[in-house]
Amino acid sequence: MTGGSRLDRRRFLTRTSLAAGLALTAGPLAACTRTQPGTGAPRSDGGLLARLRRQGYVRVGFAGEAPYGFQDGSELAGEAPTLHREIFSALGVRELRPTLTEFGALIPGLLADRFDVVSAGMSITPERCAKVIFSEPEFVSPTALMVRSGNPKGLSDLASCAAAGATVGVLTAAVEATYAKAAGVPDGQVKTLARQQDGLDALLAGRIDAFALTAISLRWLARTNRGASVRVTEPFVPVVDGVRQLGAGGAVFRSGATDLRDAFNRELREITGAPDRFVGLIGRYGFTAREVPPRTLRTADLCAG
Repeated sequence: MTGGSRLDRRRFLTRTSLAAGLALTAGPLAACTRTQPGTGAPRSDGGLLARLRRQGYVRVGFAGEAPYGFQDGSELAGEAPTLHREIFSALGVRELRPTLTEFGALIPGLLADRFDVVSAGMSITPERCAKVIFSEPEFVSPTALMVRSGNPKGLSDLASCAAAGATVGVLTAAVEATYAKAAGVPDGQVKTLARQQDGLDALLAGRIDAFALTAISLRWLARTNRGASVRVTEPFVPVVDGVRQLGAGGAVFRSGATDLRDAFNRELREITGAPDRFVGLIGRYGFTAREVPPRTLRTADLCAG
C-alpha cells in the first residue's frame, strides 16, 4: 500500500436467527446442508453463485452491531445487509436469510456452512485472510472515543488515554484492544464489553473513562441514546508498529467461493464508484462520502499487512 497506511477494523456479537429474512426463530441453524460425506466440511463452493440463484436466497451471518448489521424489528438492517441485499439482488438472488451470532462465531460458522456470507462489516485483517476471503472494502472508518460530557480527563485518542491513566472499554474480539495496547494503555486498564450499549452504560457508571470504537459506531450509539451525558471525540487514526490503521470492512466468503466473491466485487464497485449511490443506500446509518473506500485501497494489500 502507499502512504504508510493499513486499513483495519473490528467487529461483532450475540445469537438467535431470522428465518426467511423476517420471522425470528429460536436459535442457529441446526445442521449443515452441503457437506462432504463423513467429514462435516462444506463441499466445493466453486458453483455457489449458481446454486444461490437456483434456490433464490443466500444465508448471511451477522452480529447484532448497529449500524453495520442488526435487527430492526423483524427486518435485517444496517450497512452490510443493505449493501448486500442490493448486490445479491443484482446477481439474481432475491432474499437474504440471516443468522444472528456472536462475533467470534462468525468465521467458524461460515466455515461450518451455517451461512454462505458474513454480512457484518467485518474488518479485513491478515489473520482473518488466512482463514477466509474478503470482498474489496465496502467502507472505511477511523476510530473515536466516547467520553462523559465535559470530557473530564481531556481525552482525544488512545495515546492520551495511556498518558492520563484512563480505563478504556473495547468490544469483545475488537481491534481496538490491539490499538490500545499499541498506544501504551496497560492491559489492566482495558475492559472488554459484550455490546455497544454496555460500553455506554459502563461509561456513565464510571467503570471506564472512554469507550473506543469506530467513529461511525459511536455516532450511532450516541444518536440512539439521545440525552445521555456523553460525547464522541473527533475521529483519529491509531498507529500500530508505525502503521496507520484507518479502518476497512467487507463481506466474507469461504476460500472456495471465488466465483461468488468476484461477482460480488463487480457489483460492489458499481456502488462504491458512485458516492451518491453509496450515500443514498446507507446514509441513513450514518455513512457519508467520507466513508467511501478509495479505488486504490485493495483487499490484497490489507491481507498482506
